[in-house]
Amino acid sequence: MATYYRDYFPSAKTIAAKGGIKARSKRGAFATSWWGRRWLEVLETLNLGGRLERARTYARKGQVLNVDIEPGSVRADVQGSRPKPYRISIGVKQLAQKETQRLAAELAGSPYFLAKLINREMPQDIETLFDIAGVALFPSRASELHTDCSCPDWSNPCKHIAAVYYLLGEEFDRDPFLIFRLRGIDTAALLAGFEAVEAEPEVTVEPDVVTGSFWEGSRPEVDLTSGDQTAAPLLRRLGNLPFWRGEQALLDTLEPAYVQAANAALQRLAGGD
Repeated sequence: MATYYRDYFPSAKTIAAKGGIKARSKRGAFATSWWGRRWLEVLETLNLGGRLERARTYARKGQVLNVDIEPGSVRADVQGSRPKPYRISIGVKQLAQKETQRLAAELAGSPYFLAKLINREMPQDIETLFDIAGVALFPSRASELHTDCSCPDWSNPCKHIAAVYYLLGEEFDRDPFLIFRLRGIDTAALLAGFEAVEAEPEVTVEPDVVTGSFWEGSRPEVDLTSGDQTAAPLLRRLGNLPFWRGEQALLDTLEPAYVQAANAALQRLAGGD
């Protein structure tokens, strides 16, 4: 079958893409988190031979032009050897409502998993909870994924689809709840009721009011010149943008500028030039 492919679809030079999404991985494995690696397990057990190597090259060179993610669906454009980019789609089976309800019931009786998820952490053994609920978090077989590409390659997945798989594996590192979204699980809705229960009740404390100095206010006791403040705190809360196209992470790119601006502001505050 491979001979048939070579005879009728000879290899052509890939057209270099401009402004594509480049993988952070320059060599070796893609994805550093355990959940990112779990996503790639299905792909890497399909025995695609040299297509996987070409897919990794596509992902690293930025041949994937864009990636759109919706519940149960991933769509992307990949620049190949033809002028018009190939259109690919990856369909992931979504959980049914009754399956999500079973998951919520198990979660209600598991304070450990609940606390981790509310804190936006992916527990190492979260799949145990899914197994008890009788549902799967990650696809375990190729049949659970429906893939398509407009290229002429008879293999499915082809290298264009596989390149998007690899970029998704890295995206899982940034957003551990991406697999929930692909499975059709609304994480915010799933945790909303539990967060309300877990939240501490507000205690209203009446302040002591001195009527003579009410309109004068008071100076906050904050040392703005303290050097132990975290650099770029707002930037850290925002995190890195999805499918960031820079050569390095957004935080690494902007943090030096934030630090320089903060130091300049402190010098002015202290009366320096």
